[in-house]
Amino acid sequence: MKKIQTIFKSIILAALLFAVACGGNQQSEKAKIDYDKLTFMELMEQAGEEQVQAWYDCDSRIDEDEVAARGKELKAQKKLICFDLDGTVTNHRTPMIPENKAVLDKLMANPEYKVIMVGAGNARRIFDQMGGYAIDIVANYGMQEATVVNGEFVEVRNDQRTPDREFFLKNAQIVRERYGFTEYTGESVEFHPAGMVTLGLLGSKAKTEDKLVFDPDKSKRRAIYKDVCELFKGYAVFIGGSTSFDFTEVQYNKYDAVMNYAHKHGYTRDQVIFIGDDFGDGGGDSHIRLGGMDYIHITDFTKLPERMSFLY
Repeated sequence: MKKIQTIFKSIILAALLFAVACGGNQQSEKAKIDYDKLTFMELMEQAGEEQVQAWYDCDSRIDEDEVAARGKELKAQKKLICFDLDGTVTNHRTPMIPENKAVLDKLMANPEYKVIMVGAGNARRIFDQMGGYAIDIVANYGMQEATVVNGEFVEVRNDQRTPDREFFLKNAQIVRERYGFTEYTGESVEFHPAGMVTLGLLGSKAKTEDKLVFDPDKSKRRAIYKDVCELFKGYAVFIGGSTSFDFTEVQYNKYDAVMNYAHKHGYTRDQVIFIGDDFGDGGGDSHIRLGGMDYIHITDFTKLPERMSFLY
């Protein structure tokens, strides 16, 4: 009996320590950190190594159990609802299904909420893919903003950057030689008009069928992600598309994109919830997780209606 009590006490102690790492430490840091005034990079610098590690280990996902326990509280608290598109509201590069359009319709009809799309892709592409749906769009990891007026696409902001071509071409070649991606079709590196850069491991003109089977679970790219980040230090690095790495200047990521929009429209971070599908390291939504912003992870876009029903 005494042995069982000792084991039980050990379990309780371990649970308390885990709670401190996930929540208690975060709360003590919260008194020192003004989340609403810091960019993602400033947050990482000010939080310190211990807190950053806690965010890695204990993320801010709102799972089904938490929704069941705190649904009414979350509904009252959250005001700015931010959606990723591909893999969240739609299947990749496909139109919205009627059930998911109905989710957006219900949320947007509630005057308590502001609903926006926050994407990695171009704003016009997001607008077209959504069938001209009337919603504010923050695109290219925050480089673009657009809205819809009387059914027409209106660009609000479009930041332009000029990347260092020599730097990207040189380091892309290092990646190819180091990991055996020396054979490719088309361009090795794509320089997009806005300033984003893409390193497609199969090349810019690879066949769609080859791209789809290359790295469907992203394991090949995740295996070399840290090395790619080191080579391209000073840039935000994302595992994009089906074969590529995407690069932006560090201030362009979904965390800063959401917070910039929130600041402009009078919302605090506590009022924000992000809904996405790609929060793993290197994922397009990863900065949301690492920055400690509340989010819901969608693993099947067809399940979006039931995952969001607590907000209706």
